[in-house]
Parts: sequence; structure tokens; C-alpha cells
Amino acid sequence: MHGYSRLGLPRGSPPSSPRCRHGRSKTSGRGAATKQQQSIVERAVFFIISVVFRRRGMLLFAPLLYISGMLLYMGSVSFDVVSLKNVVIIGKPSLPGSVYRSPQVFQKLWPFMQAESNHTPNLLSTVWNSKVRKVWKPCIPKDTLKAELPKSNGLFIIEANGGLNQQRLSICDAVAVAGLLNATLLIPIFHLNSVWRDSSHFGNIFDEDFFIHALRNHVNVVRELPEDILQRFDNNISNIVNLRVKGWSSSTHYLRKVLPKLQEMGAVRIAPFSNRLAHAVPSDVQSLRCLANFEALRFSNSIRLLAEKMVDRMVKSSADSGGKYVSVHLRFEEDMVAFSCCEYDGGEEEKHEMDIARERSWRGKFRRRGRVIRPGANRVDGKCPLTPLEVGMMLRGMGFDNTTSVYIAAGKIYRAEKYMAPLKQMFPRLQMKDTLATSEELAPYKGRLSRLAALDYTVCLHSEVFVTTQGGNFPHFLIGHRHYLYGGHSKTIKPDKRKLALLFDNPSIRWEDFKRQMQDMLRHSDQKGVEVRKSSASLYTFPMPDCMCKEGEAIDKNSNTTTLT
Repeated sequence: MHGYSRLGLPRGSPPSSPRCRHGRSKTSGRGAATKQQQSIVERAVFFIISVVFRRRGMLLFAPLLYISGMLLYMGSVSFDVVSLKNVVIIGKPSLPGSVYRSPQVFQKLWPFMQAESNHTPNLLSTVWNSKVRKVWKPCIPKDTLKAELPKSNGLFIIEANGGLNQQRLSICDAVAVAGLLNATLLIPIFHLNSVWRDSSHFGNIFDEDFFIHALRNHVNVVRELPEDILQRFDNNISNIVNLRVKGWSSSTHYLRKVLPKLQEMGAVRIAPFSNRLAHAVPSDVQSLRCLANFEALRFSNSIRLLAEKMVDRMVKSSADSGGKYVSVHLRFEEDMVAFSCCEYDGGEEEKHEMDIARERSWRGKFRRRGRVIRPGANRVDGKCPLTPLEVGMMLRGMGFDNTTSVYIAAGKIYRAEKYMAPLKQMFPRLQMKDTLATSEELAPYKGRLSRLAALDYTVCLHSEVFVTTQGGNFPHFLIGHRHYLYGGHSKTIKPDKRKLALLFDNPSIRWEDFKRQMQDMLRHSDQKGVEVRKSSASLYTFPMPDCMCKEGEAIDKNSNTTTLT
């Protein structure tokens, strides 16, 4: 956490709660008497503790005395606690950054933004400093290329659950495991998710023929269960044993536990299959992940055609900046706001709506006995979804003016009319799916959230700047894909949301101070744009060095690598 003085905030501790200052009692005399009694008791406790530590024989009583002391201490400090049946929501005392005051900050800074509109050079042409980075290129080791696949050990079946990019994760890991086990992979089955509620199959979202063809020298992929397998299991896929595999299992686990079952039974299932393969696996297995994600998986014809039209329209609307635009993954849908347990400026009506949304999607999870909800602490810790207003202020502070074309990748925004208005005010050239594509073009995608996400993914992939605001599989895969396409640099802004919470909670901040903080944040994103994968990180987010090599190395190691074009 940065010091408050650097952010233009006053030094010193925040003011204590009024209830702490005035006590719990309405009668000042009684309050003074209580304080005096409490002081005497506290002195007694400290005396007893000092005696305990002098006489080791009494250490057995230390835990009891400690608990008693804590209870006395808690009695001397008051918090505003609201109990909703079994759930406790802790409010005060408020810390800097714990309250949503962004509208007041915007009201203060908006005149300065207006004064700078159309008077600053367009940042899109100079946003990334290309001089500070080395160029990486896609490459895969040649030793993964096989002239002819050996005889298969059996059929490998997986069930991909979740949304678009969680399914993508399962598919790519399934290819890697199938290659490791020398198994035949059945085109992954998509599980109907209770949140996404999209019944699309693999071929509705991805190009099935291209997928099979791209993997033909590495893994054998089939569309349907072979006849001999059907007969062996009475034409019922449920009769095929479903192996329970722990999350992030190693390649050794698959070779020791799954392979023998596969060879014995001829077919095995793993359902669900999300996050079932460790990040750290042998290089040949990593290469299969690279090939599956960055080369073999592409969207279906219908999705690709519409997505390409949308990208072309964004480029044409960005003529003033050379066809370059900004894309933002905005996570301010109702379910995301509800899940975050953060508070904004909607008052009791907002709280009521969020309670209903939480109960609808996560029955009882947020009402468990003893559950403590701290909206203020969540905000200070950078866990609250950024509002459209906050995203707009951040971008304007970084130097993107009102001529910048911005694409918003999102589901249905919570209270869109209210929250989107200031963002459109700051960026009039704002586009979303329903403004960039016609209603006729989007009609086949109605209710198909995974297919709609594929459109967003493509438009974001081809933007000059991508802004991630909340995390999740969508930005993780997209950042990795952008690394892969743009010479190793992700061209992505990852805001420091803890710092933003402090800035947006300071209505007296000066425009110059705010701009300086935002521009520092942009420079930091540029410096972190080229990152090599650490052992604990995902290859899908950081494809270097497993899927890519430096430009010089690609030439020097020509005998061992093949560059993909």
C-alpha cells in the first residue's frame, strides 16, 4: 500500500468512529465512570499478565487470561455492526479508500477534463514504448512433430464446464493430457453451466474441422465414440468409468494412476476437467498446450465472420487515431457486483437488489452462520469491480482524450442507464456489441453467452490497448493471446485497484496530482507488458518462453525450432 501523502491524501490516522469518541452510553457521567472502571480493570489484567510471565508455573493460565484481556479490549472499542440474521456486515470505522466517492471526485475533475479535450495529442500512437523491449516470436520445438502417431492406448473423454474461457482451459489441458497418455481424444463435451446457461456445443463455438486438422500430427481427435467403445459400454457413455482427479495434478499422477486404467478399460472419463493439470509439466506437454490454445483453437465460421466485421467497424470509427482503439473488459454486471459484496451509491435499494441477486445465484452461501461481510475492507483491498465512471476517469487521467474510440466488452451492466452515462460523457465514441453490430446480426446469439463472449474476445484481441478491470479467465487468456500476437508485449493496462480506491475516495484531489498517478500506472503497465512465465504461473497468460522465443534465439536455434506463421 502506498503512503497516503504520495496520493495527495492527508497524513495521520483517520478520525475514530463517533461512537468511539462519545461512548456507548447517552449519559456523559455514566460514560466517565465506566471508562474509569475499565481503566482499573485493564491495569489489573496487565499486572496479572506480568506476574504470569515472571512465574513460569502459572503459564497454564496464560491462554485464559489472554482471551479475557481481548474481551475487555473489544469492550472498549466499538464498531457499527449490522446483523442480517446469521450474517454480520461490518461498516465503521471507515478507512481511506473504503467508501465509494467516485461521483464527487468526477464532479471536481470534470471541468479540467473538458478543458483538455481536443487539446492533447492522441495517446494511442505513443502509448507503448517499443524501445524498452525485445521482440519474441511464436515457436514450438520440432521434437513434438511426429510423422505417424503410435497406436492409441484408449479413448480419453473430458467434460468442460464453466464459461467460454474456462472451457478453453479444459480443452487445451485435455489435448496435453491426451498427448501425454498417447490417447485418442473425443471432442470435449460442454457441461451446461448454471450461471452461463449456454447450451452450445464445441462446434457451435470453435471450428471443429480446423481443430482436428491442426492436431493431426500430435494427438488423434475424434468427433464421436468409436463403435467398439459403444458396444463395450452398452451404448451409454455414463457406463465409462469417471476418474476423480484432484486439481492441478502432475503429469506423473496421470502416468501412474490414469494410464493403467485407460489401458485396462480402453476408455476413461474425467468430468469435470477444469484445472486438472498442473502448471509445471514437461516441455513436450507444455508444447501441446501452446499448440492447442494459440494455433488449433479458433472460433467457428459464423462467429469469426461477425467478429471480423465488428473489428473493421471499430478500425473505421478510429480513423483519427490511425485505426487504433481501446478495449475494456468491464465487470460491472449485477452478479459480479453482488458477488463482490461491495457497496456503491445506491443506498437501501441497491442492498436489497444485491441480497436478491446473491440468493438467486449462490443460494445460502452469503447467509451462512458467522459469515462476515466487510464492504469497506473489500474496497481498500482492491476487490471491488470498477464502475464505468471509474474506468473513464482512469483513462482520461492517463491521457486518452474524448476522440479516443473505446469498445466495452461486458454482459448486461448493472443499472446501465445510471452508471454508463458518465463514461459516455467522457468518451463519446463508445461502442458495445449492441451498438457495433445490428440486431439482425446478433439475433442468432441471443441467450448464447459463450458465443457473445467470443465476439467480445475477438474485438478486444485486436485493440491497440486492452484494459482489464477485475480478473478472471477472460483477461487471463486474452493477455496471453496478445503476448503471442504482439511480439511478447501484452499491450494491456492492469490498474492498481488499491491505489485507485484511495484516489477515488479523495474528492479534494487536484487534477494534476490525479493525472500524475494515472500516468505512473500506465508506465508501470508498459514495463510489465513483457513478462516471462514463472513456475507457478499459467502458460495461457504468460506464453514466454514455453510457446515463444526471442527473435535472435529463433534464428540461432533454427535447427531445433519451427516458427509458426
